[in-house]
Amino acid sequence: MDWDKAFPKAEVPTLPQITAFIASPLWDALCAHIQESYALRPLIEHSTCSGAPGWNVKYKKSGRSLCVLYPHSGYFTCLVTVGGAVANDVELLLATFSPALQELFIGAKPFNGSRWLMIDVKTMVVLEDVKRLLALRIQHKR
Repeated sequence: MDWDKAFPKAEVPTLPQITAFIASPLWDALCAHIQESYALRPLIEHSTCSGAPGWNVKYKKSGRSLCVLYPHSGYFTCLVTVGGAVANDVELLLATFSPALQELFIGAKPFNGSRWLMIDVKTMVVLEDVKRLLALRIQHKR
């Protein structure tokens, strides 16, 4: 079942329900990493965006989005926007990321000065890419 059908706008899911729907240890690992490393708490919000409608989980620091997580059955998508100095750092380090992330970054056309990376997290390698991107974003927010 599609996520947006499982939990329509009138039915706010709980974090345990989201976790059960995704059913991936990578979800647990990323959420724990964000909470432990950056002391951020998840915010469950609804989006009517045509590209990813339904409930999502946001992590924000100083009122700005660090990332947005979109549930799918068996995996999740992590939206990370990369612009400015962070984009420069990613370009310098691009060869050290997985081939999948390299391809995604190169293919993402800048929008309002940032690249919007919709990263399907299905492997530990991609999870590590996401962690590194988040660390770069946090480093530049200080």
